[in-house]
Amino acid sequence: MRRRRWRSTGNALVRVILVWAVSTLTMLALAGILPDFRLQSDDGDSITRIGLTAAWGAGAFALLSAVVWPVLVRALLLVPALVLGMLVFFLNGSLLLLALRLIPDGRGEAAPETAVVVAAVMSAVASATSTALAVRDDEAYRRRLYRLADRRRRRRQGRGAAPRSGAAAPGVVVLQLDGVGYEVLRDACNRALMPTVAGWLENGHRVTSWRTDWSSQTGASQLGILHGSAFDVPAFRWYEKDTGEVMVCNRPTSAAELQRRAIARTGDGGLLTLDGASRGNLFSGGADQLALVLSVSARRGRANRSRAGYFAYFSDPANAVRTALSFVSDTVREIVQSLRARIRGDRPRVSRGGLYPLIRAFATVVERDVVVAAVIGDMLAGRAVVYADLVAYDEVAHHSGPRGRDTDQVLERLDRSLALLARVAEHAPRPYRIVLLSDHGQSPGETFLARYGLTLKDLVRAGCGLPVSRRAGRTRSGAEARAAVLAALHRPVEEDEEALPGRGSDPVVLASGNLALISFPDVPGRASRARIDRAHPALLATLANHPGVGFLLVDGVVLGPGGAEARLDVPGEAEELLAAFGPGAAEAVRRTDSFPHVADIMVNSAYDPDTGTVHAFEEQIGSHGGLGGEQGRPFLMWPTELSDPGEELVGAEAVHGVLRRWLAEADGPQIPVPESLTEPASGSGPEPVAEPGGGPGQGSAAPVAAIDGAPDRPSAGPAREPAAGRGLLRPESGGCGAGVGAGAGAAGPGEPCAAPAGGPGARAPRGAPQDCPPEGPIGGILPSDGLPARDETR
Repeated sequence: MRRRRWRSTGNALVRVILVWAVSTLTMLALAGILPDFRLQSDDGDSITRIGLTAAWGAGAFALLSAVVWPVLVRALLLVPALVLGMLVFFLNGSLLLLALRLIPDGRGEAAPETAVVVAAVMSAVASATSTALAVRDDEAYRRRLYRLADRRRRRRQGRGAAPRSGAAAPGVVVLQLDGVGYEVLRDACNRALMPTVAGWLENGHRVTSWRTDWSSQTGASQLGILHGSAFDVPAFRWYEKDTGEVMVCNRPTSAAELQRRAIARTGDGGLLTLDGASRGNLFSGGADQLALVLSVSARRGRANRSRAGYFAYFSDPANAVRTALSFVSDTVREIVQSLRARIRGDRPRVSRGGLYPLIRAFATVVERDVVVAAVIGDMLAGRAVVYADLVAYDEVAHHSGPRGRDTDQVLERLDRSLALLARVAEHAPRPYRIVLLSDHGQSPGETFLARYGLTLKDLVRAGCGLPVSRRAGRTRSGAEARAAVLAALHRPVEEDEEALPGRGSDPVVLASGNLALISFPDVPGRASRARIDRAHPALLATLANHPGVGFLLVDGVVLGPGGAEARLDVPGEAEELLAAFGPGAAEAVRRTDSFPHVADIMVNSAYDPDTGTVHAFEEQIGSHGGLGGEQGRPFLMWPTELSDPGEELVGAEAVHGVLRRWLAEADGPQIPVPESLTEPASGSGPEPVAEPGGGPGQGSAAPVAAIDGAPDRPSAGPAREPAAGRGLLRPESGGCGAGVGAGAGAAGPGEPCAAPAGGPGARAPRGAPQDCPPEGPIGGILPSDGLPARDETR
């Protein structure tokens, strides 16, 4: 035992000396390359003296980085995240200048701008060397991971969590690949773009598709998945007449209010209320461990440190250097790809200039790195359930199209992140079952503006006899990445003049992908078809007969081209009129028609079943938000250790029910929701929830669900039927194949974990730690030890 301890100490000392030696050589090389960086006196020194000076400077810099750096970054928690990322380099450079001042006889000197470069290079080299040496020493690396997980558990117990014993029940990690449709995933596996996912499907997972609501976008889908209700979310953005405000799913105040309404309706805090973590999402899911969660990003205070997610990542200067270099690389990649598409004359095409290259790089690099690092920390801490959203593909597909070289590269990088998480799961203190899913797909197509030379707002104003601007305006894309950037900069996510449209006779026209909503602020409640025809006789015919419009929903009636009509309350009429939009289209429209905040006129763009194309009403050539094509067909992928979802998955609430069942299979139900979670969000008044079929503005409150996670679909049987038995779909054949599960146990050979109480086969409480260290090597980025993991938000 003592010999092993001495050998471990000796190995650690050797690694420190080797890292120090590499850092010294790096500093010597930089001193020879950079003109404003010197490590000798003005009279010159011998090679030996210069080497000793470099060793002194490298050692002082490493010591300051280990001791002073975390304190500096913690003091900057209230600094906007992107500003913190840039400050990292200047602070790192300052530490190097301080280290050079500690060299005897003043032999070290560097210009401030040169010090920034030297510090960045040295941090990156030291981190790479340390990681490579640790990976080579498998035993030491396993011990490091286990110590990290054990310290995190002790911190959690110190905050009031009761210690647990026995073997750990399996945890669940749910990873949302935002915008990746079922067919896109199958194609990526078949073309070897995602070898990790393909390997899972061959040896441990199954996959199926599911159907979204009419509103096929992240706000509705993720709210339903995490909180069990997507009721009264008609689109990505919509106008509420009772408050005179526009709700936007990626605005922090709107997200907080939507989450409150869902909790009030279901009577449950969410999917993640018991030892859960929410990373990179619009909503919290009831988790107390949060990172980059939009619905809480507007909060401030000691109990909710809004920059802690970035602090946990950027507190390691090597992370900042690595992410910054990748950020610059991806920004340049986007500029090159945009120029190449313009030179080739690709069609369709949208503008990709301005700040978009930076927004894209934030989604594909910064947010990905921070979210992945947070999930790694969650698994090493042994959390019971983690839900994380990776938005990179969705952001790129909006501007480059759902299929092509640009999105292929994003899928490859996402697969590498999944591979890293799978390797970390092998070293976690409990086994993990990894579930992959998406919230929607993407449908390609030329924008409405590019195809017809005017926006839908211009068409509506023309149909109302109102003046139309000679210069066609553009509708800003509502992608989630832009909201993440603005939240990281402490800027509110507003929609300019659309956030609070003035009350009057002019219609409010809002776009959500290829779905648009038209509201008349001067008409109380939902406008009837007769009233619209009296006020604007040509409007409905103008819209319904336009070649870029597929159908309208007005006052319970579906209007199509050529005077076609179908009443939703007449069986079969809507099914026949909407057959081209796919199975379940009429049911989805009927459900939206029951929402209290459904618009006076709902407009779905035209859809070509032969090509799968739609026309987005905003600047996106890959869009989602309405009916038509792959946008309404996301995927769900699960390990075979979990039960089969069932026969048909319709709506995000059905996915919520399946995930609930899988968590219960691991261990036990979720805890009930505290009453404080159902209080209105700051700045939002209480919103009465009407029953399906009630008119807008009615105050009839919906009954609170008696069963955790009961879906909220009026067409799916009894109102409060248990969620696990609802609308489930069997795996489809073909595509990527099927196989056996991932997420192996952590116990190594010869090191059995303690059996759970109750004898063999008994299940320990969820979240219980294992009593043995993990085995096997691991590579990749790890969060720094000793960092806070609680309350991390956008």
